[in-house]
Amino acid sequence: MGSGDNQQVQGAVAPTAPKYRKQEQEPASRTITEVAPGVLRLQLPIHLPGLGHVNCYALEDERGFAVVDPGMPGPRAWKELQDALKRAGIPLKRVHTAIVTHSHPDHFGGAGKLRRETGAEIVTHKSFRLRWNPTETDDDVDVETQALASSSCMHDACDDADHDHTARHESIREHDWNLPAPWGGNPPRPDWKRRLRWNVLRSVPGLMPTPTPTTRLREADTVTFAKREWVAIHTPGHTADHLCLFDPTEGTFLSGDHVLPTITPHISGLMKFADPLQLFFDSLDKVREFSGQVRTVLPAHGHPFPDLAKRVDEIKHHHVGRLDRLREAYRELGRAATVSEYSHYLFSPRAQGAMADSESYAHLEHLVQQGGAESHRRTDGMLAYEVG
Repeated sequence: MGSGDNQQVQGAVAPTAPKYRKQEQEPASRTITEVAPGVLRLQLPIHLPGLGHVNCYALEDERGFAVVDPGMPGPRAWKELQDALKRAGIPLKRVHTAIVTHSHPDHFGGAGKLRRETGAEIVTHKSFRLRWNPTETDDDVDVETQALASSSCMHDACDDADHDHTARHESIREHDWNLPAPWGGNPPRPDWKRRLRWNVLRSVPGLMPTPTPTTRLREADTVTFAKREWVAIHTPGHTADHLCLFDPTEGTFLSGDHVLPTITPHISGLMKFADPLQLFFDSLDKVREFSGQVRTVLPAHGHPFPDLAKRVDEIKHHHVGRLDRLREAYRELGRAATVSEYSHYLFSPRAQGAMADSESYAHLEHLVQQGGAESHRRTDGMLAYEVG
């Protein structure tokens, strides 16, 4: 699919576009569009800060359909998914696979229900794990995960000379949101209303079946959907388990939240790595290597677009600008400051909170790892940073 077709996809939502500064904020359109051979774009409504829809792609083959990122959990979202499938002419019983790009609810939400209703397979990256699911184990750790775990560890977690990086599969997991934040202060968890809703969904059988993967992909594994092979690309940064899929036959790249058209994905400082931002940069560099073969990027939010390399460069430039802003903030403050204090220089007042602090922490720790900042733990348990 060429750039002219991309313009056609964007044109389908042109009347609403002026209301929204970013494509990802646009509400879900009811239009079903073929965005690549054998690939339909269905838009599902979501209600999350800064997002109005999630793209659920349907990949057709002789067995039926595989769907990518089947929306939010819960009864309303399930009805919306069924409605979108019906408009696309896809009987529910023909959905044979749910592909989940990463472990955020707007991407995995409908996967467990599809498994229960249709027996659909659930495909994820090897490291996919829901942070609240204690039943998932660290067995069968793959070589890729071992390499990542060996390359980095938590802040203050490497003082022990006997620390076994390879054995600590959890070192690539995310920080438990019920524990104090790594930078100090309150646990970085969602507000009580959101937690209550999740607890209700989880406590009532059938409302939100937990998606347990049936196929866990390693780096460079291939899978066949839409009558052609797709290559698995592990892209940690937004989450530790983020998965992209590349189709070299048609040049189609399923980018999930890793590369979005007009916003930059949240970079979680809660991953148990010394430098989550560098992990994200490395993942961007990895997918950029495919850009000469990519004709169409299919993001999880916003419209399909043609130029992967350009967008990767723009996202990296954005984060480099944030690092410069932290240096300016330190000069303005004239003293060591906490993550929350620096966060006010990077994010607007309405965006302040755990997510803003998490991403600010990721940027500050990147500067520490690069020798451009120093940190110390204050007596109140908060980290304070001096930025050079």
